[in-house]
Amino acid sequence: MPQTPLLLDWQAGALQARLKTVWPGLRVQVEGELPSTNTTLLERARAGDAAPTLLVAEAQTGGRGRQGRAWVARAGASLTFSLGLPMDLPDWAGLSLAVGCALAEALDPHDQQLQLKWPNDIWLAHRKLGGILIETLPVEDQRYAVIGVGLNITPLDADPAQFQTGFAALQELHPCLSAPEALARVAPALLQMLREFGQGGFGAWAAAYAKRDLLLGKRITAGTLEGTARGVNAAGELMLQTAAGMQSVGSGEVSVRWETD
Repeated sequence: MPQTPLLLDWQAGALQARLKTVWPGLRVQVEGELPSTNTTLLERARAGDAAPTLLVAEAQTGGRGRQGRAWVARAGASLTFSLGLPMDLPDWAGLSLAVGCALAEALDPHDQQLQLKWPNDIWLAHRKLGGILIETLPVEDQRYAVIGVGLNITPLDADPAQFQTGFAALQELHPCLSAPEALARVAPALLQMLREFGQGGFGAWAAAYAKRDLLLGKRITAGTLEGTARGVNAAGELMLQTAAGMQSVGSGEVSVRWETD
């Protein structure tokens, strides 16, 4: 099948040279269109190719979010990429939260406008800007971690009426920022965080996460539980103050009431 031509200048060679100083051996590949960058890297790893790879798709037709939700991305309107890395972490807890922190710090280092919605979403002005999907599989004596990231760059990736209420775009924060420029900002920060995560785990990112915690102090529903979000614990679990006392939530969907107490 012929490859879809690239529409944007990603400067992949220069980015690869830069990223290899953080993660030796990393290769950078940019495709015009893929069904899913996560799925592609997982399939390669199962076939024996588990090399460290940053795989970018200008357009993604079958991307997956949490619980199998579709994430369709149009060229130029979104940034969709996956990092596939052999990793041997003593503790994986809180990894998606640390990934969110690294992305937010790279894109919004001073103004604190980007917030993180547990467990793996990035929000701007009470609207979703992007999401994170982490999947792993065993490879010899390690695990191959595939960290997928999707960020809306312009409002073109969603219906305009829906975009006003449900989605945000990175160009609301950085009006001239393109998808390649956003990648050049976040990729080094993300790799550096992953290199350090094996030593400090989520604990090294707990304070940074607390500063951007969208749910903190909000009345929320998590599964069958209702209460007030009180941050996250050392394992990255959501802490929920309920009528029956403090409860920890390890996974699941969260809905928010925009009020505090």
